[in-house]
Amino acid sequence: MAKHKYPIGIQTFDKIRSDNFLYIDKTELIYNLAHGNSQYVFLGRPRRFGKSLLASTMHCYFEGRKDLFKGLAIENLEKEWKKHPVLHFDMSKAKHLNEQELEYYLCLQVEEYERKYCCDDNVIGSGNRFARLMKHTYEHTGSQVVVIIDEYDAPLLDVAHEGDRLKNLRHIMRNFYSPLKASDPYLRFVFFTGITKFSQLSIFSELNNITNVSMWDKYAGICGITKEELLTAMSEDIDLFAEHNSLTREEAVKELTENYDGYHFSPQSPDIFNPYSLLNCFERMETGSYWFASGTSTYLIEMMRKYKTLPSEIGGICKATADNFDVPVETMRSIMPLLYQSGYMTIKGYSPLSKIYTLSIPNKEVRTGLMKALIPNYINAELPTTVIGELAEMFLEGNIEGALCLLQKFFKTVPYCNDIDHEGHWQQMLYVVFSLFGAYGDVEVHTSDGRVGLVMVLWGKLYLIETKLDKSAGEAMCQIELKNYAERFSLLSLPTVKIGINFSTRERGITDWKVEEV
Repeated sequence: MAKHKYPIGIQTFDKIRSDNFLYIDKTELIYNLAHGNSQYVFLGRPRRFGKSLLASTMHCYFEGRKDLFKGLAIENLEKEWKKHPVLHFDMSKAKHLNEQELEYYLCLQVEEYERKYCCDDNVIGSGNRFARLMKHTYEHTGSQVVVIIDEYDAPLLDVAHEGDRLKNLRHIMRNFYSPLKASDPYLRFVFFTGITKFSQLSIFSELNNITNVSMWDKYAGICGITKEELLTAMSEDIDLFAEHNSLTREEAVKELTENYDGYHFSPQSPDIFNPYSLLNCFERMETGSYWFASGTSTYLIEMMRKYKTLPSEIGGICKATADNFDVPVETMRSIMPLLYQSGYMTIKGYSPLSKIYTLSIPNKEVRTGLMKALIPNYINAELPTTVIGELAEMFLEGNIEGALCLLQKFFKTVPYCNDIDHEGHWQQMLYVVFSLFGAYGDVEVHTSDGRVGLVMVLWGKLYLIETKLDKSAGEAMCQIELKNYAERFSLLSLPTVKIGINFSTRERGITDWKVEEV
C-alpha cells in the first residue's frame, strides 16, 4: 500500500498534476461555476482551505490546458476547451504594505501581463493600467479575458481595525478593482477569492451583478475535503494512519473526524475536513494542531479583546441569521462574523422555517488552539503543555484531587494579573483549562433553582463545578446540594462529579476544594 504524495504548501494545479501529487477532484464544480449564470463570482473561505489551488485550477482550465485534466470529471464535461487569456493576480503577498508599497505592488502585477501581451506601460496609476490592460489583451488576442483575483482582501485584513490606514489602503484597492465594471465587454469570467467582504470596495458596491456563492449548497464542498472524499479518494491513507497508530479503521476515522472535520459553509453543506491539517496529519502520521499553528492572526486575538469576548461565549453555541455573521468585517458589531469567516466558528445547524443558523467551533483542533491563545488574557502566562497533559491524564484516571492540586501549584507560579476580584474570572479560567483537553460545557448554566457556575462533560462524566471567591469550598459544595443541581442533568445518564472550589484574591488562586462523585 503506497503512500500518496501530499501537496502541502503547493498551490499550483499544473505542478500537482505534473508531479503526481494527490489531487481531490473538484473539476465538476469548477465547470458548473464557469458555466453558470453569473460572469462575476466571489467565493469566501478561511485561510489554507484551498482557495489558491482552486484559482490555479481555474486558470489552467480557462487556458485550455486539456492535458492536465486527463482522468478528471471535467474531461467528459468540456467539449471545446477554448483558450482564453488569463490575468491572475495574487494579493496574498501584499500584506503589511503601506500606501506607496501597495500601489507599487499592484503596478508590478499589471506589468507582468503588459509585457506578455505587448501593452505599453505609459499610463499612470495601477487602476488605469489595469483598465487598459484588459481592453488591450482582448484586442491583442481576439478572445475575451478571464480575470482571477486570489485573496483579494489580503492587503486590508490586518488593518481592518485601523481607521485611517484602512481608509487609505481601501482607496487604492477600490481604484484598482473599479475598472472591472466598465471592462465588461472584454471579459469572459471574473473570479474573486477571499476571507471576508469589504463593503466599501468596488467589487461589492459598483459590481452590483457579482454573485457571492460562499454560502450556496451546490458549492459548499468546492474547497476542503468532504467526508465522502476522505473515505474514497483517501481510503488508503486512512488505513496507513490506522496501522501506524495501532488503531482500527473506524477508530482512525473517528480520530480524524474529531480533530479536523466539522466545517459547514451552507445550510445543506456536507461535512468538510480542514485540508491543510488533514494532509499534514497523513504526512506525519500523527494528529496535531497544524492549521491553527500555521498562522493564527494576532489581529484576531486583539479583536477578541476589543469586543471583550469571553471563552465560554465562543466555546458554546450561538444562534444567528446570515445577516449577523455573513457581513463585511469593517461593519461588524461583534466578534462573531470574524470568527465565522476566518474558520474559527462554523455552521452546525439551520432552521428553514426561522432561517436561523446555529454556529459553534468546528472541531477539537480549533477549540484547543483558541483556548490556548486566550489563556494569557486571564493569567498573564501560558499554560505549559506538560501541565495540560498531566491534567488530562489525571481527569481521565479520575484523580480529581491530584488535578486540582496541580492547578493550585500552577496558579502560584504565574505573575500577578488584574481583574481577579470577581468570581466570573475564575469560572472562565476553569472553562479554558477544561476545554484544552476536550471538554464541552458552559458557564452559569440555568436550572430550575438557580445557576450552576460551570458544567462540563469530559470522557463520559458530567462535572458540576461551583466556585466561591474568598469564602470556602464547603459553601460552594453546599450550594450544589441545596439547589440539587444534579437532578437538572439526570437525563444525561452520566456519572456525575460535584466539585466545590474556593478562590482567594489574596492568594491569587485556589485555596481549598471538595469533590464528591455520584
